[in-house]
Amino acid sequence: MSTQQSAGRVASAGARAETTQAGIDPRGPQFNAAVTMVVLVAILATAGTALGTVLTAAQAALFVWGATAGVTRTPHARAFKALVRPRLSAPDHLEDPAPPRFAQAVGAVFTAVALVAFLAGGTVVGEIAIGLALVAATLNAVFRFCLGCELYLVIKRFTH
Repeated sequence: MSTQQSAGRVASAGARAETTQAGIDPRGPQFNAAVTMVVLVAILATAGTALGTVLTAAQAALFVWGATAGVTRTPHARAFKALVRPRLSAPDHLEDPAPPRFAQAVGAVFTAVALVAFLAGGTVVGEIAIGLALVAATLNAVFRFCLGCELYLVIKRFTH
């Protein structure tokens, strides 16, 4: 069971019905993570250069976009919907968009730390922050295990 599926179990029966109606294809965040993984590898390969800093700023902006506008409104989501989704069978379930949206906010924090570090000349600190984000993106892209989503569920359990 994916992390996003688990989120439905935390919600009440009424909220679960709303989640299903407004749910997302679980393969969308996985596609997003795969694209993000490529960008993060490029950042690590160019860390300490102007290109690395620009890529970090762009990735941070994409994370903020996903966290604020929602995971279905990002360029990655639009590419998935237009290019990938038509070639796939219908998903067997839809998932709550809240956990991946929270995960985008977590990614924004890590890339913001990296961006500040790169701008301040702290290349190693920036590389560590990007490396941690890369681990999370890889887990999601390859195994559909979303660390940020898991953190969302833990916080939800402790606050409700």
